[in-house]
Amino acid sequence: MARKVKADPSRQPFSYPLRRQFVEPDWKRLPGYKDVSQKDWESALWQRQHSVKNVKELKEVLGSFLTDDLSEEILRDQKERATMSILLPPQMINTMNADDLRHDPVRRYMLPIISDRHAEWPNHPKATRDSLHESEMWATEGLTHRYPTKVLAEMIATCPQYCGHCTRMDLVGNSVPQVQKHKFEHQPKERYEAMLDYLKKTPSVRDVVVSGGDVANVPIAQLEAFVCALMDLPNIKDIRLATKGLQGLPQHFLQDDVLKALDRIAKKAWERGVDIAVHTHVNHANQVTPLVAKAVKKLLEMGFRDVRNQGVLLRGVNTTANDLLELCFTLLDFGKIMPYYFYQCDMIPNSEHWRLSIHEARQLQHDIMGYLPGFATPRVTVDVPYVGKRWVHQLADYDKVKGVSYWTKNYRTGIEADDAEALTRRYEYYDPVYTLPPEGQEYWRKQLPKTAAHA
Repeated sequence: MARKVKADPSRQPFSYPLRRQFVEPDWKRLPGYKDVSQKDWESALWQRQHSVKNVKELKEVLGSFLTDDLSEEILRDQKERATMSILLPPQMINTMNADDLRHDPVRRYMLPIISDRHAEWPNHPKATRDSLHESEMWATEGLTHRYPTKVLAEMIATCPQYCGHCTRMDLVGNSVPQVQKHKFEHQPKERYEAMLDYLKKTPSVRDVVVSGGDVANVPIAQLEAFVCALMDLPNIKDIRLATKGLQGLPQHFLQDDVLKALDRIAKKAWERGVDIAVHTHVNHANQVTPLVAKAVKKLLEMGFRDVRNQGVLLRGVNTTANDLLELCFTLLDFGKIMPYYFYQCDMIPNSEHWRLSIHEARQLQHDIMGYLPGFATPRVTVDVPYVGKRWVHQLADYDKVKGVSYWTKNYRTGIEADDAEALTRRYEYYDPVYTLPPEGQEYWRKQLPKTAAHA
């Protein structure tokens, strides 16, 4: 006789199935879009031409939904704290809750306001512009060789949208009052040729992440030529195209010329035995809409191996177990996007209000286990400077009072070729100061004069 097993969803910390409706939010509810046709809305050109670049344009779109006090806070943040300028496609704005913009999770990370930032600790004393030291590891301009068998190719320094927490705020986007952005010195054609030449001469590299910026901003003919040239190198076995634009501007990936080019790329990858995938960046369930799913379906039908999500843990956006599970199931069930990684927000300037401590991230990893399929359970990771991606449980030691975790590595980067201690040294990563006990916060207050140069 079979044993009766009762699994009451109402008694679980997270309840499945999802209750949300999977529909494109009605853009006509927003005053600036009330007369926009479906044809225009689904046009990539229209989306780009109507992307919001300042508070005045935002007010024209949102009307009375954007209150005067919120508008003033955005302006102050842009003048005093923001590391990225405003760039929001209509598609991105339409995923915000216009009735409560102040508390909306998408607004919180795409359009920061001054009161979001932590009053005492907007920066960690150890925060730096290029927090992962990627440019120090450039083998050629824009080609970061950090891991033994993998490289990052930054093709462009712009995106269809600018995230407030961008880890590459040192290079990507327009300069803002707080940050004069660095610029590539060489023209794209010259940089791409140098990257390909380096990879041809470096057979230990098998895996290339093609990124930027965002590949959605690379002219499709240039992207196709570069990716196909990568596939002509016998050592390249894996290629990943990185684009938040798949979520922020799915219309780009539904254009005929883009679809045809991506289809040719997928076919060549199959013929050459190269695995090709797309990595996107979705941080909240509300951002997964039918247009995103439509673009993903096209990619999968072409033969792309996978579409994977690399999100960022952002306080107030996705850092409760319920919010993170809601996002992961929405990605899987509706978007056909594989949850992959959720990174700790990197230690760039003015990012403290978003960041979690290591012990908070470890608890979050614990709390999402057992719900999702194993292959779709994202790893909560920290990108440790000079080390790379580490699962949050891999730390070697942890001083919870000072908020310092210690990490080790098992390979050398190009800048450590002659460093005898590279594989025995312990590398440091830092919790947000406001998460520390009083004695830990006082320790960092005393360090401020010594570390101000890093801020």
